[in-house]
Parts: sequence; structure tokens; C-alpha cells
Amino acid sequence: MKFKILLVSLFILMIMNALAQEIKRVEPPNWWIGMENPNVQLLIYGDNIAELNVSIKNKDLKLLKVNKTENKNYLFLDLEISKTAKAGIININFKKENKSFNYEYELKKRENNPDNHKGFYSSDAIYLIMPDRFSNGNPENDNVEGMLEKADRNNPDGRHGGDLQGIRNNLKYISDLGFTAIWINPVLENNMPRTTYHGYAITDFYKIDPRHGSNQDYKQLVDESHKNGLKVIMDMVFNHCGSSHWWMKDLPSKDWLHQFPEFTRTNYRAPVVSDPYSSEIDDKLIEKGWFDITMPDLNQDNKFLANYLIQNSIWWIEYSGIDGIRMDTYPYPEKNMMANWVKAVLKEYPKFNIVGETWLQKESMTAYWQKDAKNKDGYNSHLPSVTDFPIHFSLIKALNNEDTWTGGIMELYYVLAQDFVYTNPNLNLIFPDNHDLRRIYSSLNHNYNKFKIAMAFILTTRGIPQIYYGTEILMDGNDFDGHGQIRQDFPGGWKGDKINAFKQENLSKEKIEAFNYVKKLLNWRKNKDVIHNGKLKHFIPENSVYVYFRYTENQAVMIIINKNNSKLVNTKRFSEILNKYSKAVDIISDEKITDLENIWMEGLSVRILELEK
Repeated sequence: MKFKILLVSLFILMIMNALAQEIKRVEPPNWWIGMENPNVQLLIYGDNIAELNVSIKNKDLKLLKVNKTENKNYLFLDLEISKTAKAGIININFKKENKSFNYEYELKKRENNPDNHKGFYSSDAIYLIMPDRFSNGNPENDNVEGMLEKADRNNPDGRHGGDLQGIRNNLKYISDLGFTAIWINPVLENNMPRTTYHGYAITDFYKIDPRHGSNQDYKQLVDESHKNGLKVIMDMVFNHCGSSHWWMKDLPSKDWLHQFPEFTRTNYRAPVVSDPYSSEIDDKLIEKGWFDITMPDLNQDNKFLANYLIQNSIWWIEYSGIDGIRMDTYPYPEKNMMANWVKAVLKEYPKFNIVGETWLQKESMTAYWQKDAKNKDGYNSHLPSVTDFPIHFSLIKALNNEDTWTGGIMELYYVLAQDFVYTNPNLNLIFPDNHDLRRIYSSLNHNYNKFKIAMAFILTTRGIPQIYYGTEILMDGNDFDGHGQIRQDFPGGWKGDKINAFKQENLSKEKIEAFNYVKKLLNWRKNKDVIHNGKLKHFIPENSVYVYFRYTENQAVMIIINKNNSKLVNTKRFSEILNKYSKAVDIISDEKITDLENIWMEGLSVRILELEK
């Protein structure tokens, strides 16, 4: 008798295990009690999972609806978490005929108050890091079993081994430089055959790439960054995924992606989205065309995918404690879904901030994407911050081109004179370069004086400044030589490097000078409310001299850019600000100036003068 009972028990156990094995993925992997939105939608993936009946017998979690698609391997469960729910394990029952099993789903307690996610603003200065190229803190994860691409530091387009541990090891370096936030290029799994180092071909939205570390490593990086006075901005991608993403072999539905009879590339023309005269074919290509052969274009019109992406970003915020998001290729996805995403995130985290990559040439086209813009089509993105590419392009033209009535130094005047198109230009992300652009030192033809002007402008004008890793030591590189050239390894990040920029060892005299210049400027800026929140007033450039002020009722900073030869600059034109002040301190040289009537300017130079009464 006992033997028969044992056989029956083993048989039942085998059936339960067989059913349990049908569930291959549940995403999000967990959720939290006490969220503003009590609902969550689970993606359940497993062999013929749609043939099973689902039920939940728990007062804390209510099953609102079971959604099915044409693919029987997927279910989407709409759940509601009660306001009185307690953290713990909830059993989700799956049953077919007289066979059933439970899946244990965890509801966690929130670790932080939503207000602890601080966001990033004009009081911050952001250090942009490409993790694979910054520092190799753990060589043991350079090559990981199951990951398709192996490390090859000799290949400019290969993986070089930089990781999260490398960033953690150098947080003090970043903080000491004067930065208050770090933006890290994508670190989610990119299990693609080649060119995976940049991170923009995601193959698992819930997993840190093991060659960078683990999910726990990322969380620890955020915690340690906060202890070092650094906020963390996570780089996300909603427009596309990697062609080796786990769902590509078995899509939840045919409309999960934008699909064509043959490969169809996007036109890369983001202005089309706001163009009142755009053609249907151009509209179709910008939103539905693939970014690349290896980057399938996601269809955000699919309501299940839209929920998936929104919940994924909220999951990472809640799990890791990040302070902001940078969203890649912002105008490319379906724009109404993106607006709903922003609203959903900011509802949960009111002090959070999001910047969308709006790679556009013109101010008005960029302004279209900022929250509460007065768009004739009625569109409101709800997006707080946009990337200010017009500032970037104008800065380079201002310093490289000959001064004319409208060109050269006038470029800076004109780009800022159009700030009336933005709802809040102080939230624009401004930068001399980034991971997709020619490095600023190369753009300025390795002219160190121009470099200093560029840094001074970016760190004193309106907006949120972002500096690319290595800019502080004059790293250079041309994008037309390949992106690997503008994403070179930070010297000292690998054992055996002859130059160690983290310790300023074996750097050239000019690189050390640049490092000290940027460091002094950043640390001065860190505590200057007049730069963070003060008004901006500028004067039309004359004789290749551009003057602007950042000021409040009781403070003022005067910035003078001279593109011409050495000269005395008469300040009578600027009396509407200067009449309140009698002296100044040059914040770089520490020179005290007691006569503000005429100010000496070296040729091709910049001065930042903190005014005193």
C-alpha cells in the first residue's frame, strides 16, 4: 500500500514539474506594494501556457483579466494590488483539467520614498561614461560563458572589458573632479555576435549584461554613487531591441515589431515627426523603419508591449534607486505612447527627471519635444528635458568659423536668442560632445584656448551641462574614423596602462593643465546658485567679444569671450549689471580686479569674473 501511495505521489509530482517547466519567463520578475498605480501586467511565457486556466486566491492580489494573443506561448495577466497588501509571496495557480501548479510571485516592500529619487537639474554637472571603455574593474567577467562576443581590446569596435566595478572603483575621481551625476550608457544584456560594447542592442530588458556585472552590482553602484554625492542616470532604449533578444525566436504577436516584406531602414529624419507638411511615406519610415539590421523596431502601438516597456523602466527605478533616465532616439517610437510613459514615471516619482535624445538641428524642432510646448498639433510630450544639439553645433561654429554679421561668435548669441521656443531652457541638456559625436578637442582642431572657451561656456550658460569621459584630459577622436575612435579606452582603466589619468600619471603638461582647469571650474560651479538658477543676460557681440551675465538680485557672474587679439574691453555697455558692483575675482586665476571700467583680455580667451560689491 505504501508503495502504491509513493508511486502516485511521484506521478503527481512529475505532472506538476512538467507543468511548472512550461513557464520559462515571468516579467516583471517581481513588483512592489504601495505604488501609486496599483495595477501591474505580467508577461508569462511558456510552452502552450495559454491553454492553462489561471486563478489567484489572495485578498492582496486580484486577477482582473487574462489576455491572450495568437501565440499560445504567451499570457498577459492584469493584476491589481490592494492598498492594504503586505509584502510576501503570492501563489498564481495554473491549471489544466485536473492538473495544476502554483507559481510564486513576490510582492516586495518599497525600500525608498519616491522623493528620494532626486532627478537631475541645472544645479548638476553630468559625467557621461561608456562603461566598456572606462575601466576594467573585474577582468574575470571579460568573457562569460554563453555570451556570443568575446573581449578583444585591439578591436576598436570590440568589447574591451570595462564594467560596473571599474566605475565603482573610480567614483571618488569623478566626485573630486566636481561632477554631481553620472550618465552611464546602456548596461543591459547585449548578447549579440559583434559590436555589442555600446549597449544599444538589448537582448534582455531585465538583466545587466554579465560582462558588466550583475543586477546586484548595478544596485550597489547606485548606492555607492549616492554616498559619493553622485546621482545616477540610466540610459534606456524603447525604439528597438537586439535581433538576438530572447523573444525574437517566438514573438508574442506579429505586431510586436514593425515588419516589412524585406528589410526597411528608418530614414533617420526626426524632423518629420513635427513637420506639418510631412508625407505618409516619410512618417512611416521614421517611426516604423528599423534603426539597423540587428535592431528590430518595436511597435509601441501594441498595448502589451507599451505596458511592458513602461513597467520595465519603473521596475529599474524602484529596484536600483536611480535618479534619472536618458531615453535613446526619443522621436523615433510612437510619440503618444512615449508621452504616456513619461506621465506614468513621473506619477510614481514626482522629483525624477527624464531627458530624451532629440538629435535635431534646429531650436524649434527640438522645442517641440519639451513638456507643455505650444505645438499646433496639440501634442504634449510631458518630457521635462531635451538634448540641446543646437547649442552643440553652434558652439563649434562659433569657435571655428570667421566672425561675420551672423557667423562665428554670433552663433552663440543667436542660438540663445531663440530660447523663447522652449518651455524651460534651463532643463535642456547641453554638451560640447558625447558618445556619438566627434570629440570636442578634435572638433576644435586641438586648439587648447578654444577648448577652454568651450568648457567655460558649457559650464556657465543656462541648462544642464554634460561632459563626456576623457574630455577633462583632452581625449580626441573623429567620428568619421569610426565610433570606436570617439569611444577609446580611458587611460589607466586597465592594468598595465602606461598612462593613468585617474592618478594624473604620465600625462602631458597640457593634459594636466586641462584637467586642473576643468576641475577648478566644476568645483566652483558646484555651489553657485547664481549659475544654477540665475537669470541670463547677454549682449550682442562686438569686435569678436561676447559678454554675458548670470545674475540674481544679489549676485552676478560676468563671462567674457574674446575671439580676437589681446585687448582692453571697455565695459560701459554692460552698466545695467555692472553698476551694482565695484570689483571682481577671476575664478580660474584668482586674480582680484578692482577696476571694472576696462578689463584686459588675452587673445582667444575667456574670463569668468565673480562680481563683488
